[in-house]
Order: sequence, then C-alpha cells, then structure tokens
Amino acid sequence: MSRAKNVLWIMCDQLRYDYLGCTGHPSLKTPNIDAMAKRGVLFSKAYVQSPICGPSRMSFYTGRYMRSHGSHWNGWPLRVGEPTLGDHLNKIGVRNVLVGKTHMAPDLEGMKMLGIPPESIIGVHVAECGFEPYERDDGLHPTGRPRPKYDEYLRSQGFEATNPWEHWANSGAANDGTLQNGWLLVHADKAARVPDEHSETPYMTRRAMDFITEAESDSRPWCLHLSYIKPHWPYIAPEPYASMYKTSDMRPAIRSERERQNPHPVFGAYMDMRYSRNMARDDAREKVIPTYMGLITQIDDQMGVLMKFLEERGLLETTMIVFTSDHGDYLGDHWMGEKDLFHEQSAKIPLIVIDPSQEADATRGTQCDALVEGIDLAPTFVDYFGGKVPGHILEGRSLLPLLRGEKPEWRKVAFSEYDYAMQDVRLKLNQPIERCRLFMVFDGRWKYIHASGFRPMLYDLETDPDEFVDRGDDPDCAAIIARLQAELFDWALHPSGHITTPPEKIAAYADNQLQVKGGFLIGIWDEAELTAIRDGIAQRAKL
Repeated sequence: MSRAKNVLWIMCDQLRYDYLGCTGHPSLKTPNIDAMAKRGVLFSKAYVQSPICGPSRMSFYTGRYMRSHGSHWNGWPLRVGEPTLGDHLNKIGVRNVLVGKTHMAPDLEGMKMLGIPPESIIGVHVAECGFEPYERDDGLHPTGRPRPKYDEYLRSQGFEATNPWEHWANSGAANDGTLQNGWLLVHADKAARVPDEHSETPYMTRRAMDFITEAESDSRPWCLHLSYIKPHWPYIAPEPYASMYKTSDMRPAIRSERERQNPHPVFGAYMDMRYSRNMARDDAREKVIPTYMGLITQIDDQMGVLMKFLEERGLLETTMIVFTSDHGDYLGDHWMGEKDLFHEQSAKIPLIVIDPSQEADATRGTQCDALVEGIDLAPTFVDYFGGKVPGHILEGRSLLPLLRGEKPEWRKVAFSEYDYAMQDVRLKLNQPIERCRLFMVFDGRWKYIHASGFRPMLYDLETDPDEFVDRGDDPDCAAIIARLQAELFDWALHPSGHITTPPEKIAAYADNQLQVKGGFLIGIWDEAELTAIRDGIAQRAKL
C-alpha cells in the first residue's frame, strides 16, 4: 500500500526574504535551506497579505485577504464560522496539526452567542484556527501572561525561575552573573543563558518530530504547521550562534537621507516610532543584526536535523515541504524598525516549496518569478492532497501548476493590506479609526500604496530597486497611479463573498431555470410563454 501524502509547512517569524544564502545574502550561512531550494522551487516574488504577524497568519490560515477574514491586528479574533485550512482539509480526511506559533485569538463572544463551549471539540477547533494543537506556543511570554509548556520543559532541565522563558531562554548574563534582559536591544549581543539544545528552536523541532513519530501509527495524512518563534525579537541567541557573526558580516543599511526629507505623512510617522528611532541607530543595528543572523543559522541547522529525520523514515518521497515566513523585518533599513509598511524588507518573504511528485522533477532547483501571495498556500495544500479547491472561498491560487512546469494564466498584481488603528501612528496623524487603512498593489515593477486620507505612495522598483524615491505626487506618474488604483478598485469590489454557495449552485439556478421549475412564475405573460419556457427547460435537460 502506498504511503499517504503529507505536508510539512515550516514558517519562521519575522524572517526577511534576503537573509538566506539562496536569496543572496553574502555572508549568512544557510546550507540546509539552500539545499532545500535546490530540491524545490524558490519563489522570488512572494508577498504577505499584511506585514504584521496576526493578520498575515490569518490570511495564510484562511486562504483569504484581510478584507475578507476581518482579523486586522494581533489578538483580533477570527470570527466563528470563518472557513480555515483545517476545515478544508478535514473534509478530505487530512489532519491539520500545529507545533509552535499561530497568533490565533478565539472568538469567545461568537462562541458564547452560538452556545459552543470553548473546551468542546468544536470549540477547540474554532479557537485554534482549525488546527489540532499538538503544542501551541505563541512565542512571547512576559511575566503575568499564560505560561507555555516550554516553561515546564526548562524547569525539568534544571532552569528554575519565575519566568524560565524570559530569564533563561531570552536573557543573557553579565560577567558578574547579573541578568541582562533580552527584551532590551542593548543586550542583543549577549548570549542567552540557556544552552542551544534547550533553546526554543531545537525544542520546537523535537516537538515536531515527536508528532511525526506518533503519526506513523495513524493512517491519516497530515499537514503539520511547524511555526518557529525566531528570528523574531527578543533578539538573543544561545552560543555558538550568539558570537557566530560580526559587524563585518552585516550588509550596509538600505536607506537614504532623501527619505527623511518631507516624507509621506504615514511613512514619516512610522519613522518616528520608538522602535524605528532606536533601530535606525548604528549601534543598535550592530548589536541586533549579528544576533538575528545567528538565529537564522540556528534555524538552518535545525532544518538539517529535520530533513535527516524525514529521510530516515522515507517521508521525503511523499511529503510536500514548504519553508517561508509570516513577514520581514526592517532592521533599520528605511530608518525603520519592526515591519509595518510595504517596502521589500517587510512585505516580501522567502518561499521555498518542495513538491515530491515526479511531475515536479523538471522544476527542481529553479526560481519562479511569478507574483505569489501567502494565501496561495491553502489552495496548494488542498490541491496536493487531491481535494477540490473551493474557489468561492479560497482567494489564493494553487501553486501546483507552477511547481510542475506549467504556464497557467497568472495574476498581474499582488495585494497587501495594513490597519494602523491600534498604533500611536493613528494619534500622530489624528486619523479616525475606520480610516487607518493602507493597501499595496504591486505589479512586479510599480508598487502603489493607497493611504486613506492622504496622497498615495509609489515606487518604481525597476529604476529605484531600493525604494528610496516616493513618486506618489509625481504628475508624470498619474497614468500609472490611475491604472493601479483601478486594479485596487476592482479587487475591493469583488471579494470571494459567496462562501455558503458554490458557483455550481449559482450557475445551475439560472442555467436550469430553477425558479420556474420550482413554481415561481414571475413576470410571465400567458400560458403560451410558460409553455415555451418549459419546452426550453426540457430541451436543455436532454443535452
């Protein structure tokens, strides 16, 4: 009997597209991820549907744009009834399992209204975004917040503290033993107090392997979402990764003084955010970036462990493997910290897909330049498992044709959205909550950003690949702006909103005159006209 197909979906948090060897970083060592790219397809133009964790992930997990699923910020619940990847996979007998981070918040009010106990089977399914939570860990655990299982693990290894996650895995120590809080950027160059083997990335790798081992006794296929917490802040790494890279390994900051001269109001407000002011400092970059690079190499080493584990079990032959990120990190580029706007450093992500099927042999080791969106993964997985992709619900497109060397008609533009209502930028700009919206439209060359209440932003990545020159107020670009505005207008007016009624049912209603067949004789003049309509129905039925 042939073995069931599986999917291993690996996601890093806040990993930039250009911080891998295979995507062009000159000094970062990622040999295992580079080897994965040689076994699959590297997508060079993959974009998230929102450049912040929660909304981006909800788009990945639903296969729908932010405007459709409605979760606009971290901690905003995904409403009860919003279809998820888990719902689509469950219909075809596939387990959808989580190890690591999701940023999912349960819609407790919605469940209460519907009488769904949160601890019930349905309640857990809804509260966990359609995942079977083998081990959920959302990655950030300051004191006073719910504690992760990882705390128990650290204590079992002798790392006692009131908050082991923070005091051991995400803090360093001075020469005199004083705790150095890893939340603070000034301590990013310190080694984490916990040894590598007990830090978060290897721990989550082992938990993923635990699930895969247990799943071998289960005949059901699985989709395992292994969602790493790093290289997201706190920027602190255990040895040997803490001292693996030097400032000489850093790339120069991608920024221009011109960007700070009369910037777009939204961009200017973000450059003035605390995290941007600090990360724009050279001394902050010199502490953070070598550690960020070390955390990436630690993930790469774990990819080596994981791929060897799969190989030993013969799972590489049947498992689609996806390696990606939920968004990027400015790291001081464009005078910014964090990831809030749509420059390439933030909205563009690494995406490697390994399809083990023979049909994909011709594309192995290649790069695909098609405009790809994060929402494309959900339909890809349904398609890979042999299910019918529900196009009236999933707004992405299956990547299987691209992975198998076909030339499908593909999208001409990619979209991303952002809602800054929860941030101080709203106060700086004195914007109403409902107007704090940004929309990106990118056609592969021109990147247009609609900012409600303000002029647009526009970048030409052909002549200005570093996105230093905002041409949103350039009269010579009026036609380009109008074209991309029209794309945005058309997209905004045509969401996939028919989630309860598939197109086949809609088509059948008019095609087969179901209104008349059901006895609703609206607007018919006389018996002769009614007879003609019924004769037509009978003729179509014979075809």
